Amino acid sequence: MTEAWSLPADLDAVQQALVEWYEADHRDFPWRRTDDPYAILVSEVMSQQTQLGRVVEAWEAFLDRWPTPDALAAADRADVVGFWSEMSLGYNNRAKYLHEAARQVVEEFDGEFPKTPDGLQELMGVGPYTANAVASFAFNTGDAVVDTNVKRVTYRAFDLSDDDAVFEEAANQLMPAGQSRVWNNAIMELGGVACGKVPECDVAECPWRTWCHAYETGDFTAPDVPTQPKFEGSRRQFRGRVVNVLKEYDSLTLDELGPRVRVDYTPEGEHGREWLSGLLSDLDRDELVAFDAETGDASLRR
Repeated sequence: MTEAWSLPADLDAVQQALVEWYEADHRDFPWRRTDDPYAILVSEVMSQQTQLGRVVEAWEAFLDRWPTPDALAAADRADVVGFWSEMSLGYNNRAKYLHEAARQVVEEFDGEFPKTPDGLQELMGVGPYTANAVASFAFNTGDAVVDTNVKRVTYRAFDLSDDDAVFEEAANQLMPAGQSRVWNNAIMELGGVACGKVPECDVAECPWRTWCHAYETGDFTAPDVPTQPKFEGSRRQFRGRVVNVLKEYDSLTLDELGPRVRVDYTPEGEHGREWLSGLLSDLDRDELVAFDAETGDASLRR
């Protein structure tokens, strides 16, 4: 059973704020300037497991060579796979599936792409996510996209539980009816530009700061962003203390250094010589400290 949750009461304002933010300024990928389902399918297939910056050149070159489904369907599959390899796109099966999907469009669908997510999934290699993306961006008939970016954004903004059913329901409630093209582009842009693993709330002028739970509380954890370990009392903190203490001395033994690093240091205790030796050995491997495990002497590498 999922936990109870709710979106802001002023949902219209939430939707309007995001759409206006996106339309005012967003990254200008060329596939965002077309509603051609073939060109969009190529971009979606190429974008799987590949950074968008690298996709642009490959996408433009691919469409120059095979500008229509007919052209791709008529191509030798070995040429398509060869192109994929030359552009370092990886996962060559994607090239095979794209070639077969073009053949299906030409031979089984009379050259016309299906216009719904369910229909698009009949094409080879087109799963639910890709089908919904093509339906959204080509025909404006898609459902809400629920990818890693969308999960991160909605988790942080609306304090959702990490539950796929909750993300799905929230995403569909958030999307304005009949606006899948602009909405899915906008919310993915928000996750890519303003609400990444390291958030840029103010720099990117995130439009959801008014409603955002993470922005209010300062807790920016998310399903793909684990909680940052506390610094107070952490190994990182004591490593720093060791370095700072040794800056003031030529050399110290374990029992001379220990009380200067932590007040509860006792030679045979939990945080005693064994604990401190482990810390110093780590620092020695990192070439920050010179530590002689036999004598127990430690000094700063200078």
